[in-house]
Amino acid sequence: MKKQRRFCLYCGGPITRKKEDHVWRDCCSHCHSFFYDNPLPVVSTIVDESRQILLVKRDRAPHKGLWCLPTGFAEAGESIQDAALRELHEETGIKGKITRLLDVDSYKSRFYGDLLFLTFVAEKTGGKVRAGDDSAQARFYPIDEIPPLAFRPNDRALSAYIKSKKDYWAILDSISHPDDKMTAKRKGANALTRRLINDILKNKEKMIEQWIEDMTTNPSTAEYRHIENHTLYNICDRIISQITLWLGCAYDIERIKIFYTKLGLERNKAGAKISGVLSALSLIRKHIWDVALSQGTLQKNLDLYMTFELQRRMTIFFDLATVYITRGYEK
Repeated sequence: MKKQRRFCLYCGGPITRKKEDHVWRDCCSHCHSFFYDNPLPVVSTIVDESRQILLVKRDRAPHKGLWCLPTGFAEAGESIQDAALRELHEETGIKGKITRLLDVDSYKSRFYGDLLFLTFVAEKTGGKVRAGDDSAQARFYPIDEIPPLAFRPNDRALSAYIKSKKDYWAILDSISHPDDKMTAKRKGANALTRRLINDILKNKEKMIEQWIEDMTTNPSTAEYRHIENHTLYNICDRIISQITLWLGCAYDIERIKIFYTKLGLERNKAGAKISGVLSALSLIRKHIWDVALSQGTLQKNLDLYMTFELQRRMTIFFDLATVYITRGYEK
């Protein structure tokens, strides 16, 4: 149980409760100093290795014996990212690199009072799994075998992470072929497709930002300059998701037909010119290839078959999208 403050740390006078800015706070009855109980920052880290999540078994209260993500308090003088990586290494022996902030959640603890959980996603860069001083065990759990977790913010963050990866995992599954007799060309094409999909998803935010900037400055899409950025973001995000699913053979022609016919109909009713809509679509394609090239996914020494196969699938997708947007206008 969190201990209550009884005496002033400045003058030793007894503590009373007094309102300040409409909030009841601890206050010294002698020197009238106020004491502020702000939420304590707690960091957690998700490390995913082939759909297995790194967890630690707690060796002390609260929730001794339960599993959780590598979790601990941030210390004064360190950045919140450094705190997450330090706790990860101390509790599991794993060194990592932060890739993104996944979730922020408030939590009330009997032991520590109000807490603020910040959950990061990190890539493993080194080290070996071992239990640290605060943990009885450390191990990777398959995502479908995760035990009950000690902290609600861990549950919430992990659920959000798994949900965010479902489409990507579906894509990988769709291009995974267990047949050992698969040709070397097919295996190579699948490997290239994986790399391209990976680069698209990892760089999606940057790609969308560049597309929005292009859309609002390119003469061919002048009418889009008056559309709010969050609306443009949602459009591009949806189309990029469709492309990754299509490349991974998890998105069929019928779904493309329905979506783009409806999109064409909607843009026509909104008074948009078809030339601007098609130009906007072509700019998405441009930025996808820009990312692929900048990330080194398409290299000069790749087998031509692999590059042509990817180009073929991308061409089919955008040709279908163009046809059905145009049909939407004709309706």
